[in-house]
Amino acid sequence: MTTVYKPIEFVVDGLLAQGLYILAGAPKVGKSWLALDMCLSIAKGEKVLDQETTQGTALYLCLEDSYVRIQNRLYEITDEPTERLHFVIMSESIGSGLEEQIKNFKKEHSDLKVVFIDTLQMIRESTDNGYGSDYKELSILKCLADKLEIAIVAVHHTRKCSDSDPFNMISGSTGLSGCVDGSMVLVETKRGSRNAKLYCVGRDIENQEINLVFENSRWKVVDEVTAKEADFFSFAVHDFMLERNYFKGSATELAIMLSKILCKEIFANHIKKELMKHAYELQSYGVTFKSRRSNGQRVIILKYDKSSDTGDGKNLMPEAVKYTDPAVTEMSSEGSEKPLNTLFEGDYGNQKDKNSADPVRKATVPVCNSTDPVQGEKICEVRWTTLDEILNESARKIRSTLASQGIEVPPFKS
Repeated sequence: MTTVYKPIEFVVDGLLAQGLYILAGAPKVGKSWLALDMCLSIAKGEKVLDQETTQGTALYLCLEDSYVRIQNRLYEITDEPTERLHFVIMSESIGSGLEEQIKNFKKEHSDLKVVFIDTLQMIRESTDNGYGSDYKELSILKCLADKLEIAIVAVHHTRKCSDSDPFNMISGSTGLSGCVDGSMVLVETKRGSRNAKLYCVGRDIENQEINLVFENSRWKVVDEVTAKEADFFSFAVHDFMLERNYFKGSATELAIMLSKILCKEIFANHIKKELMKHAYELQSYGVTFKSRRSNGQRVIILKYDKSSDTGDGKNLMPEAVKYTDPAVTEMSSEGSEKPLNTLFEGDYGNQKDKNSADPVRKATVPVCNSTDPVQGEKICEVRWTTLDEILNESARKIRSTLASQGIEVPPFKS
């Protein structure tokens, strides 16, 4: 389990990865508009459904349309088409030449990222809708997607009958859903309302229900998208190794050192998992690692080779890295949000004795407010506090802010 594999690449962040997918929906619900928008966004490297994309060539097999209709639709959603987006209105079927056509296209366009097939029924040879037949035909497309390291999305229809589980509405047997890496089902809340929900499930994506509205020929996300915390672990390991070239020590020792760089607590029992997770990326930065036992203890060995470093031997960590939980903030008197780790700067008079018993488990609040005089690195002080102290101090601060605006809020009675 220590072999380093190339990680699965997401074509649409958190939504569409390398592999085979189904995009299903009722006839004329707007599946083709969504497929065209995804293809165009990937080809241009722009966001789609509020998610980042990996730019590359996109191939759209619009087998139920004409070039005239596709051209009209394309200019409905953009004024600037891109040469990386290609259209085909006729193709061979599965097992009769389709795979060779896609392989040849990949040879001519090495940066191919996604192939949309609209619709699945147009490329099927068999008229049998049994489990075995469905699974066998789609497994050919899945093997092709895995071999070429691309995403293939088959546009498909749903049944007329409704179901509490939208994925049961996909036309055909469960062999379709069982074979693919992920399924997306577009369901209008009311026929013709242009409001819909996109249900997503897959092996490499989280189960999602995305509320959409169709505006200006595009499906747009209604929900507020939660920003993901940036992952700087590989940067931290790289910068740590720049001055050392070699490290041998325990996971605890490495965790302490990386915590200083990342300005947040890294747990020792997570170190090996994080190193394995980022191993492929670390190799591109010239860092390799091994984990073995020595004298009955687990030892981690890191090596750095500057000649293999795509970062040119320079520090990769941003100068100002702040890790703030957006769900736990306080409004300052100027109206800007302050992170939780600034709540206790100043008055500590009302804090409890740190040694007192408390039924609530204590939380760790890392605060970076000092500098290493030798290396000029930030040092993370770890202040221990209880959940009750956090809530009480937060309430006090909020009452104080409201009081400055003439609003009196009485203290809570315990």
